[in-house]
Amino acid sequence: MSLKDMLNEDMKAAMKDKENGKLRLSVIRMARSAIKNIEIDKKRELSEEEVIEVLAREVKQRRDAIAEYERANRDDIANTLKEEIAILMKYLPEQLSADEIRKLAQEVIAEVNPSGPKDMGKVMGKLMPKVKGKADGKLVNEIVRELLS
Repeated sequence: MSLKDMLNEDMKAAMKDKENGKLRLSVIRMARSAIKNIEIDKKRELSEEEVIEVLAREVKQRRDAIAEYERANRDDIANTLKEEIAILMKYLPEQLSADEIRKLAQEVIAEVNPSGPKDMGKVMGKLMPKVKGKADGKLVNEIVRELLS
């Protein structure tokens, strides 16, 4: 079953769940809307990988917003965003651990043979396609920066 089909089925289940499924329903609708908007812009259906990219972008937006809301002492909104992230993570591939990312980064560093932190772009350019949708870019960046310094 494709991710889009899974979103449709889960949306129907959330609708039937009425009160208990309200947040899940709104998150799924938002995700489907984001996917549909990009399909309209590109004038074609998105591939499974592109759908994963859209969902990962939605998760990233929420993670970034959580920090802002916590700084503003709006823990109620931050907690809602955390629940939304948990719902969206169900549709993303299993995330890589920091150790797995470190191992992949070391392999790429051995392959690229950078001369120092100034070659971080070369390393990130080779590494990001390998972890796309499976790891947070900020975490990957921190690990590569640590390994290069």
